[in-house]
Amino acid sequence: MKTTFLENEYVRVGVKTAGAELCSLVKKDGNREYIWQANASFWNRHAPVLFPIVGRLPQDQYLHQGKTYSLPQHGFARDQVFELVEEGQDRLVYELKASEESRKVYPFDFVLRILYTLQDQTVEVTWQVHHAGEGEMLFSIGAHPAFNVPMQEGGAFEDYYLEFSQPELLSRYLLEDGTGLQNGQTEPVLDNMAVLPLRYEHYEKDAMVFKAFKSERVTLKTDRHPHFVQMQFANFPYLGIWTKRVGAPFLCIEPWYGIAGTAGEPIELSEKEGMQSLGTNETFEASYTISVG
Repeated sequence: MKTTFLENEYVRVGVKTAGAELCSLVKKDGNREYIWQANASFWNRHAPVLFPIVGRLPQDQYLHQGKTYSLPQHGFARDQVFELVEEGQDRLVYELKASEESRKVYPFDFVLRILYTLQDQTVEVTWQVHHAGEGEMLFSIGAHPAFNVPMQEGGAFEDYYLEFSQPELLSRYLLEDGTGLQNGQTEPVLDNMAVLPLRYEHYEKDAMVFKAFKSERVTLKTDRHPHFVQMQFANFPYLGIWTKRVGAPFLCIEPWYGIAGTAGEPIELSEKEGMQSLGTNETFEASYTISVG
């Protein structure tokens, strides 16, 4: 699969046609790679897009207009080959359209565009979801970028922390062990604090998932050196934080328009929490940014 690069005096960014996935973000000063390089012994992805669902469905199935459909966790877009439809000095645009195969599992005529725009030390990622069919289209979409932790040799995962842009009163929504589905329970995480230390035990119950948060900016950093990753994501209703297991040297920061289903029987797609809706010829657009230092 083809990888295309954007580059300026500060950073070099690589994006693959496979999944339209951001696969590299290198700061030229020090030649520092911030994106997880998909070591398959831990996790073989970099920064997949989650579409047309976020999370898992009960029994990996949903109902729509009297039919039962199957979709894997996080949907299918991350495993499709996108078309590079625009390549400029500071922008790449990738496109995925509904096909005969996609309609077997997701009966909507969609056009998904992912735009990457480079400015200074920041990459802006924009999603455009267009409904080209009749009636109502239901979907979710989410980000899943993974960042190297530690960011340089000699450090440890536990040296790092997440700094929210304002103090948060946060509870995580717990996922059923081994299923990736919500179990209806919550667990307090932050009590009017802005700093969340990285600890592997936080992820023994899968991802930390937050629904009610005020911050529109989160920074991954350490007090041991000045390097950082900062994500901005205004108006996103959900946020996931995840790493694979003890010893995995990466962390994912995941703003979402959607969330995993609740354990039980398959339900109507319209009843799955976090689903977005588009009418005929309507387009949904959302953006987030990744900045490095």
